[in-house]
Amino acid sequence: MAQSILGFTSYFMIGASWWWLLLCTLFVVLAGWLAFGPFGSIRLGKDDEKPEFSFTSWIAMLFAGGMGAGLLFWGVAEPVVHFEHPPGGIGGTPAAARQALVVTNLHWGLHAWSIYGVCALVIAYFTFRLGKPPLISTPLRDLFRGGAGPFAGIAADVLGVVAVVFGLAGSLAMGALQVRSGLGALFNIPPLTIVSLIVLAVLYAMYMISTLTGVEKGMKLLSDINMALGLALMAFILIFGPTAFILETFVNTIGSYLSQFVELSFRLYPFEGLTEWSANWTLTYLIWWLAWGPFVGVFIARISRGRTIREFCMGVILLPSAFSILWFSIFGGAGIYIEMYGPGGLSSIITEDVAAALFTFLDHFPFSAVLGVGALILIVIFLVTSADSGTFVLSMMTSGGNLNPPAASKILWGSIVAVLTAATLLAGSVDVARAMATLGAIPFSAILVLQVVSFLRRLRNDPSRVHSDGEALPPEVQS
Repeated sequence: MAQSILGFTSYFMIGASWWWLLLCTLFVVLAGWLAFGPFGSIRLGKDDEKPEFSFTSWIAMLFAGGMGAGLLFWGVAEPVVHFEHPPGGIGGTPAAARQALVVTNLHWGLHAWSIYGVCALVIAYFTFRLGKPPLISTPLRDLFRGGAGPFAGIAADVLGVVAVVFGLAGSLAMGALQVRSGLGALFNIPPLTIVSLIVLAVLYAMYMISTLTGVEKGMKLLSDINMALGLALMAFILIFGPTAFILETFVNTIGSYLSQFVELSFRLYPFEGLTEWSANWTLTYLIWWLAWGPFVGVFIARISRGRTIREFCMGVILLPSAFSILWFSIFGGAGIYIEMYGPGGLSSIITEDVAAALFTFLDHFPFSAVLGVGALILIVIFLVTSADSGTFVLSMMTSGGNLNPPAASKILWGSIVAVLTAATLLAGSVDVARAMATLGAIPFSAILVLQVVSFLRRLRNDPSRVHSDGEALPPEVQS
């Protein structure tokens, strides 16, 4: 079964590699146009509506629901892997080090957050601006009138649920494997499958308690704690690590990422024979973000009521992308420093067990045991908030778009996700977990394109920009 999943996802990634990269790059272009174009002042709600959450809590929930646990899982591991095995280059060199961080941020930067942003903006606009149900199907029902509308809507909702369930189960499985590695590093607990299942059971209990308390309480509180712990861990590594090297890496990475952005956004390595590398890394990530798009998009839409489109795009895309560059410069930069100028050894650990990378890395710093416990707590809370938001979205999607879905629905979907995660853990492979996370995105990409078409059609005729007779409002009235 596991090999079938891996083979299926690899076939679609390699066979349609051009589609995935082009689609996700177009999302970046679209997000930039929406942020700085003529529609930026349109509010996601009534014209005088204020945001529901403070800016700090809003940003914290974006990270917690979007990719918090992933940043911890890959923060050290991915840059070191690309440093040792760069695509089409020689590993272990200064050039490989520079390129490693650029490639990593291609995977975690503007492309990822533009996918999330577009998914969320479409739902937020239809829900809070037009007063329609916050469902994946809503834009399609609006686009397809007549008999085709209900059919397209049902298909969209079903595919959206599938994408969320598989994406969440795969990501939870990866997180549980990292928690297991942390328990082994800190308390010498053996890396057995039963340990992974016990970790999952604890996570299940925690995220069910959190989701039953509601977004305004449980999710908000956990996200604020996450942000504080994450910033504290970053600050510690920056201060007690190679500070000057990290800051130079950060500045250098910004320039390299921006200068190479256009080229990398369209690069697939067909002439170098690296199609498999693209599938295993860049395309896997892009499809992974698409898989998370339905649930992260609906969740971000839920917490973004009252923001303008410009403020939304700046907060959802630019700020998290900048933070990702800083995060990987600190953790990945320090990891590469250990490989180049320190005792090394991270690469071999990552090859053996990528989930152990973070805890092996922390052994190189003072108070490593305390840092390890703090990182373990942070991972657990990130996983709980991700599962909490995913369960909430699944319940909302299957209860007619109810912004406060019933507890029974949350318990049902939280349990289904836990069962699928357990099945993934029994396979015992990070690769299977990644394949699970990307499986649901393959059919959903077509739905997303139709959503965007419907959104742009509606946006062009937004009430704030058009008179009742159809003439465009003058600029002073639009503002």
